[in-house]
Amino acid sequence: MRLHCYTYLEYRSLEDASVTKHEFLDGEIYAMAGGTPLHAALGAAVVTSLGNQLGGSPCRVYNSDLRVRVVATGLATYPDATVVRGDVESDLEDRQAVVNPKAIVEVLSDGTEAYDRGEKLAHYQKIASLDAVVLVSQKERRIELWQRENVGWVRAEAGRGQSVAVNSIGCTLTVDAVYDAAGAEESPVAPLKGSA
Repeated sequence: MRLHCYTYLEYRSLEDASVTKHEFLDGEIYAMAGGTPLHAALGAAVVTSLGNQLGGSPCRVYNSDLRVRVVATGLATYPDATVVRGDVESDLEDRQAVVNPKAIVEVLSDGTEAYDRGEKLAHYQKIASLDAVVLVSQKERRIELWQRENVGWVRAEAGRGQSVAVNSIGCTLTVDAVYDAAGAEESPVAPLKGSA
């Protein structure tokens, strides 16, 4: 049962006046919870790593202040990092929301992990320009990558001592480098089998 039925214009008005961030979907507005220091540090480490690798390329990395709109489903949200190739394309209803991300990064939280891995991932996979979704764990040294290939979306993951190649933007995320930069303690989890 829906509690409200806000228009996207009402959402934008609220968002423009708010000091906190909100997601919008199907007429509902959802407050986004603040993250832990580790969550923020992991997001910053990924943004820094991608930014260093993307220098001189047609891609630019943005932090969690950038709003992304999934045109196919109407979801408006703030990924922890977003990479756009070329010019930013804005949503027709919202000049502050981009609709053409090439790669999106989410740092997983206890309260949102199931949503990020399930429903939110499904929304992201409907973005025509998007070729990669990166999920970064807070529980262990693990980076999961969903990458669009000829056969559809393919999942890979890497643990301690490993890395994932985000082919569509020509970047590699090295697990230990990301977690070390974030000041994350060593995890007892062994490297994942079958990952490079």
